[in-house]
This record gives sequence, C-alpha cells and structure tokens, in this order.
Amino acid sequence: MESILKSIKTKKIPINPAVVISNKSDAKGLAIAKKMGINIEVIESKNFKGSRAEYDKKIIDMLVKNGVTPKNGLVCLAGFMRIISSEFVKKYKNRIINIHPALLPAFPGLNSQKQALEYGAKYTGCTVHFVDAGMDTGPVIIQAVVEIKGKDTEKSLSKKILKEEHRIYSEAVNLFAKKKIKVSGRKTIIS
Repeated sequence: MESILKSIKTKKIPINPAVVISNKSDAKGLAIAKKMGINIEVIESKNFKGSRAEYDKKIIDMLVKNGVTPKNGLVCLAGFMRIISSEFVKKYKNRIINIHPALLPAFPGLNSQKQALEYGAKYTGCTVHFVDAGMDTGPVIIQAVVEIKGKDTEKSLSKKILKEEHRIYSEAVNLFAKKKIKVSGRKTIIS
C-alpha cells in the first residue's frame, strides 16, 4: 500500500486515492495513509456478528461513499487478509486487484514461500491479479520472477519477493489507471 501511495503522490500513477479501509484499527497502513493525507476508515471484523456478505456490504457502502464505485473505481487489496464475498467480487468485477507472493497458479493461499521451498522450486516470485470468486485464481495482470538460492529461508525469500511486490503492484495500478488492461476470459491483454 505504501509503495502504491508513494507512486501516486510522486505522480507516477495518474489516479486519486480515495480511501484506505482496514479491518483492524491498529493496522500500520492506517497511520501511513493518514500521514499522506488520505482518508482512512476502519470496519472492524474481529467481533463482527453478521455474515461475510454483510461485512462486505459495509465495505462497499464505505467505498461508494468515498467515490469508489463499481463503474469508476479500483480496489487494491494490500495487506487485507480476508476472503471477500462473491457479491463483492461480482459488484466490482475486474476492479479488485490483489498481490500474491508466488507465481500463480503455483502455491496459492497462505505460506507461499514455505510451499515453494518445501517443493524444491528453483524460481518463485509474485503475481498481481484480478480477484475472482476463488482463492488466488483471478486473471493474472503481471508477475515478477525471483530465483530461489540454496541458502534461502522463508525470511530471505519473503524479503526478495517483497521488493518485487512493491515494484509490480504499483506498475499494475498504473496500467489500470491508464486503461491499458483488458480482460478476455481468464487472460489479460496489456496494450
């Protein structure tokens, strides 16, 4: 999130950040966004009594209130570690993007770095993708490759991947902002 916001502030991405929403009031990103002058909102999930769809409806309402509509908005999941409802995905079809620390479709879900190391992969990386109803299954926008060295640990591999995540997530937002991404079935076409 911070890398994306910095790229926006330095005019590398022609988009206006409307709001940063967190499900945790102590999220580090809230302080970063606030310091950068971006509206912040918290919709706590920890003790939320309703369904996932009801929770997501609160997020959608907050997005719309801040001008992020299904027709003109982009929702970037950055550190938001919740599965979003199919209703949310349908409403913002091809307008929700996420980053994953693996070269999807390999190693989806949690602990991707550990999965790659245990599998004995020689390369891994990160993927920015559109969010769909599955877990880490949406159309791929952009990927970056990271070599796994024999001495790599989960921590060292995570650090190498994070560097690439910061680069390609901003790049994907820029492509979206410039209307250079077209989705055709499961594929994205970058113009």
